[in-house]
Amino acid sequence: MKTTIEELNGKLIATLEGEMDTAAALEAEKALLPLYKSDGRDVVIECEGLEYIASSGLRILLGILKGAKAGGSKVTLRNVNDDIKNVFKLTGFIDLFDFE
Repeated sequence: MKTTIEELNGKLIATLEGEMDTAAALEAEKALLPLYKSDGRDVVIECEGLEYIASSGLRILLGILKGAKAGGSKVTLRNVNDDIKNVFKLTGFIDLFDFE
């Protein structure tokens, strides 16, 4: 799993690539820590290269969402494939996030 974060036009852009299974989620969580406190900057999570997400990955995204909202930021998931979007539907997370 590859995770990168950059700041662009006042937004934090995180790119997720590969499979966020339970083992990869531990490393991904460390890499995504800056998103938990976005300091009023909106967060975009680019998921075009994300192939799989386990429940531990969903927990990480939920933590980012809670932290961002507490600071007045918005979290958007971008380019989520149909399989992963289905996981969000099955877990009820589909209504928690904004999708592009």
